[in-house]
Amino acid sequence: MTMDSEDILTIAADWLAAGEAVAVATVTSTWGSSPRRAGSRMAVTQSGRIAGSVSGGCIEGAVAEAAQRSIETGTPQVLDFGVTDERAWEVGLACGGKVSVFVEKLA
Repeated sequence: MTMDSEDILTIAADWLAAGEAVAVATVTSTWGSSPRRAGSRMAVTQSGRIAGSVSGGCIEGAVAEAAQRSIETGTPQVLDFGVTDERAWEVGLACGGKVSVFVEKLA
C-alpha cells in the first residue's frame, strides 16, 4: 500500500517538528512507463529515514542521495531519469519511461 502525498507531507512535517533536517522529492512529470504518477512524493531525513516513493524502487537510492545533498546545501534540484540516460541503467530505470523529480529541503 502506497501512502498518498498528503500523508508523506504530514510525516515530513512531523520529522521537521521533531528537529530532523528533511527534504521532499516530488515527481513533476512522467513519460511512457512509470511506476508512480506526477505528484508522488518521498520524504528523506538527514539521518536516513525515508517515507513514500517516487518510482517503486528503481531510482529511490539516487533520489535519496540528492535529497541528502539538498539538506546539506539548501539548494533545490531537478533530477531527470530516462531510458536514454546512462544513469537510468545504473539506478535501474529499465522500464523504458522517463521521470522528472524536484527535490527541496524543508525549512
